[in-house]
Amino acid sequence: MAEEPIVFSVKNLVKYFSVKAGFGSMFAPERFVHAVDGVSFDIRKGEIVGMVGESGCGKTTTGRLLTRLETPTSGQMLFHGTDIGKLEGRQLKEFRRKVQMIFQDPYESLNPRFTVYSTVSEPLVVHGIGESYDEREEMAARALESAELKPPEEFLYRYPHELSGGQRQRVAIARALVLRPEFVVADEPVSMLDVSIRAGIMNLMLKLRDEYDIPFMFISHDVSVTRYMSHRIAVMYLGNIVELAPSEDIIKNPMHPYTEALLSAVPIPDPKAKHGRVEIRGELPSPIDIPPGCYFHPRCLYRRGLCSEIKPPLREVTPGHFVQCHFAEQIKTRKPDDIVLESGNCAVCGRPVAKGTSSVQCNCPKIYHTDCASQVKGCQVCMKWF
Repeated sequence: MAEEPIVFSVKNLVKYFSVKAGFGSMFAPERFVHAVDGVSFDIRKGEIVGMVGESGCGKTTTGRLLTRLETPTSGQMLFHGTDIGKLEGRQLKEFRRKVQMIFQDPYESLNPRFTVYSTVSEPLVVHGIGESYDEREEMAARALESAELKPPEEFLYRYPHELSGGQRQRVAIARALVLRPEFVVADEPVSMLDVSIRAGIMNLMLKLRDEYDIPFMFISHDVSVTRYMSHRIAVMYLGNIVELAPSEDIIKNPMHPYTEALLSAVPIPDPKAKHGRVEIRGELPSPIDIPPGCYFHPRCLYRRGLCSEIKPPLREVTPGHFVQCHFAEQIKTRKPDDIVLESGNCAVCGRPVAKGTSSVQCNCPKIYHTDCASQVKGCQVCMKWF
């Protein structure tokens, strides 16, 4: 089966924000927040690419760049072959007709003074679509119906305060779809909603993707939600994509140490399940003072000397699986289904390690007394430091 055509091709995308604070900053060297620092990826027609990572990693900024709500510092964003980073005036307005964004908070993204009709029809007015009020009303009604607000006549002239949280987000989706866009960025569209209505919104987005073949970028901090929604997942850390692969490959075979730690933090709905937590050491580095070499090396359990000297490229380790790590083929990360050892014989001294006592486990898996682990400092097989 032939691959779908590429809709968006992002190459070495960079966005820095200048930091200026206080009178003294007038004489100090200019400093920058490295919000997005050289990311590259493609999005194909009908594909959903998920972006996950902790707060401040650059997910939302990447989405805002792709919709040109922010202007890139450098790099290319090729939309159907056209670099949108250089568009201005009428060309930029025409591009924005083709690309839409669904924002995180439906309580903030809807104007409380606008009726639902005014909100959904505003893009039509801005872009001069629809020759009459009645025509725009019909188009707004069709968009509401696509967003499963039925019958649309009951919602057209309501105000946001007369809607539930789920209904507000459906209005936001209808507003994004009324122009029939060719690409949509969904920035944490269900994080502000009750768990009981999240599935309905996610299934609606999947249905619309199937009906209109629209590619999505789905931004979230929730790995389980992103897995459900996405064909591929990109894991971001300090403005970099550190791992990019098909969703199930990311979940079942994480190859970057940060992805390993991120997945270990996902709760399992089974009180009897043993789930080993991978602890990340240290604090998140400042996006202003980026560490040399690999950005993750100060917190990495597998770091070596090379990691603090040279930044690794995002490279294809296995077909379709890209990792930003010097030692991705050599280290053995913990998988979500790996066994958690609670007792056994110490891999150093051979004496029993009793259940409930202080111990350390590597990913082989082997168990160690804490004192023995501090002596050997790490496992030579899985390359994990203790």
